[in-house]
Amino acid sequence: MIDSYLWGKVERISPEAPVPIVNCTKRESRLGGAANVALNLAAMGATPLLCGVIGNDDNGTLFLKLLQENHMSNIGTYIVKKRPTTVKTRVIGGNQQLIRIDEETTKALENKTECGFLEHINKILVNETIDAVIFQDYDKGALTPKIIKETIAHARQQNVPTLVDPKRRNFLHFQGVSLFKPNFSEFCEGLKLELTKDNYSKIFEAALDFQKSNEIGLMLITLSEQGVFISTQEMFYHLPAHIRDIADVSGAGDTVISVASLCLASSMKPIEIAAISNLAGGLVCEKVGVVPIDKNQLFEELIKDPENF
Repeated sequence: MIDSYLWGKVERISPEAPVPIVNCTKRESRLGGAANVALNLAAMGATPLLCGVIGNDDNGTLFLKLLQENHMSNIGTYIVKKRPTTVKTRVIGGNQQLIRIDEETTKALENKTECGFLEHINKILVNETIDAVIFQDYDKGALTPKIIKETIAHARQQNVPTLVDPKRRNFLHFQGVSLFKPNFSEFCEGLKLELTKDNYSKIFEAALDFQKSNEIGLMLITLSEQGVFISTQEMFYHLPAHIRDIADVSGAGDTVISVASLCLASSMKPIEIAAISNLAGGLVCEKVGVVPIDKNQLFEELIKDPENF
């Protein structure tokens, strides 16, 4: 998807309705959604291959242009006729987001398109050297149960770790992934549970049951101001949030799953995966808009306080 921004100043309220008037001073379009995960991976020095669906429209052309400008491959991009490219437009006055406008369809891919996209993904898994597969689900219809199941099976056959940042529609369809990363509200909603963020033993009890019944290796749950929780099928760890000057939480989940995938592919311990991902997610919250992690800043923070890692 594309993240579009309208930046401006707010100096008065509209006489037509009780809404602010934004005097637009800048427009900007960035790679968004799963493409923001790819940007984070590239910023950390990895080579992402982005598999996703775009429309045969002006925004799809813009998306391909943005890939080129960011020096990323388009081999995974699958163009579909009569399906719009997803665009999220954020209107920002000063440093505050005032409104977001979404242009999209969230219908599941039609059968013919689904089969074509799955074949497209499988070719990449066969022909390229893959260190990890990330499912960055935004409930836009491109990830169907069939695509999820067959891609996980293909990756497991090749001993490639798989990670998912899930949403509600497909929450229960990621059996066999190496790492499952919901935020706290998604975790509770997906399992229809009422939990509190600070009751880590109860969270572990629910996570463990879910992990065992779905053959999931690690559960990484982001807890916003409470930090992160990670569990194996034997134990759990909770790491508190770092004190930050929060400007915008947009895209923090993208950064967490990106950094977690690199840590997992590097065979780090669960607590190390959680600690470094937690730090990275906090750092991007200091920036306005959806932006990738700054590798040098992350390394500086790690070196500054190595005992926490």
